Amino acid sequence: MNSYVLDDEEQEILAAFEAGELKSIPDVKKQISKHNQIAEATFKHDKKINIRLANRDLLEIQKLALAEGIPYQALIASVLHKFVDGKFVERQSSNAAR
Repeated sequence: MNSYVLDDEEQEILAAFEAGELKSIPDVKKQISKHNQIAEATFKHDKKINIRLANRDLLEIQKLALAEGIPYQALIASVLHKFVDGKFVERQSSNAAR
């Protein structure tokens, strides 16, 4: 038998499952299908745009993306997505003092 190390949240879920406290939702297959469609729509990149950026800005974006281990286009798309969803949190740039 495999031995897994569970974090606190996983332990809580396992305890609830073993105690029979978890209940299936009505129309579970319909709900799974609905959420799969939402996920596909969220991550679908079906439009291309061209934008002009200052060379300095692009270089900074590329540095940030490299540090995150993601393509810079993905970073730009993520920032735009967060902005549109109202979840974008502006940070103080290290270059702001200049």
